[in-house]
Amino acid sequence: MLYKFARFVIAIIFYPLYRIKVIGKENIPESGPVIICSNHISNFDPPVVGITSNRDISFMAKGELFEKPLLGRLLIGIKAFPVRRGLADRNALRNGLKILEEGHTLGLFPEGTRSKTGELGKPLSGVGFFALRSKAVVVPCVIIGEYKPFSKTTVAYGKPMNVNTYRENKASAKDMSEAIMEEIRNLYDIHKN
Repeated sequence: MLYKFARFVIAIIFYPLYRIKVIGKENIPESGPVIICSNHISNFDPPVVGITSNRDISFMAKGELFEKPLLGRLLIGIKAFPVRRGLADRNALRNGLKILEEGHTLGLFPEGTRSKTGELGKPLSGVGFFALRSKAVVVPCVIIGEYKPFSKTTVAYGKPMNVNTYRENKASAKDMSEAIMEEIRNLYDIHKN
């Protein structure tokens, strides 16, 4: 309930304020487990991916945010779950896999942190872990823009990746992450102008 309300409120503010244009939303499967993987340029990225997707999305959020009682409850209400950054957080990995096993959608930022320059960075292997260890479809996404009021922001979703080939070839999490980031780069190159 809170998720739908928050999504509605953010959408009516963000769509006109950042002139959001959505491309390829139909590439997101309507059912079954999905991992949406996007570049990361701002704290606004999770809500923007959330309002432009046709699925409810669970995102990881910094563990420290959940220590603030009100904020922690709000984050749980909008389907976020904590991750301890800089560590191999087994609880976060289990939570992410459980979301996918239940047929839901997990939103991940392969770079792990925001890009200060807007340039695409190197991916961490966590996103590859989730892609290889689940039966989820991976949908690449790119956000282009600076979140300046009334300047255009483009959110483009690419076609689902064939992860089965990587699973069958026993690809490493690092290789899988690189392949996902390459798809995000391709989307960026197509839509950057």
